[in-house]
Amino acid sequence: MTADIFARVQHILTIIKEEKIENAVELESFRIKYVGSKNEIKGLFGEIKHIENDRKKEFGQLLNDVKQAAEEKYEAFKSRLLELDEVQSGTFLDLTAPCAPIPAGSRHPVSIVLNRIIQIFERIGFVVAEEREIEDDWYNFTAMNTPEDHPARDMQDTFYLKGSTKELLRTHTSSVQARLMTTQKPPIRIIAPGRVYRNETISSRSHCQFHQVEGLYIDKNVSFADMKQTLLYFAREMYGAETEIRLRPSFFPFTEPSAEMDVYWGLKNEDDYRITKGTGWLEILGCGMVDPNVLINCGIDPEEYSGFAFGMGIERQAMLQFKITDIRQLFENDTRFLKQFVGIV
Repeated sequence: MTADIFARVQHILTIIKEEKIENAVELESFRIKYVGSKNEIKGLFGEIKHIENDRKKEFGQLLNDVKQAAEEKYEAFKSRLLELDEVQSGTFLDLTAPCAPIPAGSRHPVSIVLNRIIQIFERIGFVVAEEREIEDDWYNFTAMNTPEDHPARDMQDTFYLKGSTKELLRTHTSSVQARLMTTQKPPIRIIAPGRVYRNETISSRSHCQFHQVEGLYIDKNVSFADMKQTLLYFAREMYGAETEIRLRPSFFPFTEPSAEMDVYWGLKNEDDYRITKGTGWLEILGCGMVDPNVLINCGIDPEEYSGFAFGMGIERQAMLQFKITDIRQLFENDTRFLKQFVGIV
């Protein structure tokens, strides 16, 4: 009796090891027969009571071997058929294959330069201030000491909203300064980046929309020397530690005295001669001490406070940094152009 049961179990083990499984139907049949809840092996555990005591342990071990062999074979063929199905359906994942290159995006050159400027001024205590692009005539012009008859107010230079003579697309980010000065008490130390609009003919050197960043510092006893040192710091952080600057007298309605700042670009090649007109000096921004009338318009006492302001075009800075010759390229979203800036932050 014992010998017959042992022989029967050994025969089942041999069948399991020799079983050939070619498809999902045969795999399911194997599972029901040897692995499922009502498999043949489970019934054999009830035969242990008929085995002599000294061979019960041997018989139990044999049954466990059969059960383990069935489960391992089922899992092995299940994985193989799954991989085969994935290959045939085109979804097979080969973890040993080299990965496909992941295309890297790039920052826009205007964003690259703007971020650099912001980081430079943040290191000396300036904070970023942003405001609306649709602006009121008072904040855009009147508060900034722009006369009623100033050409900038003319429809030829400014985009006014349809049916309005008071609402417009801001022509500079100086309007952010006006709003800050009317709502915040000094000291004020901000930079105001943003998009501005002017009714200009689009060409390789000008556009009807562009970006500016303006700075404003209002506090007690702020001097022209403070402004000069601040801008010298910016220039050397932006263009190199040996950069030289010069300030030339100029005029802006909202600053007095006013100046334009140049950096010495050098005359190393033909491009340098062209962009500096043979002088080696390149204008990069306008600046000056805040006009007392501006402070009065914004509710700040010019007898107690003084300050300086400056502004620059971001596109101009980007064109200089990356030797871009046509400003229109910065607005066309041509991926062939933008891919040149992959990896630059």
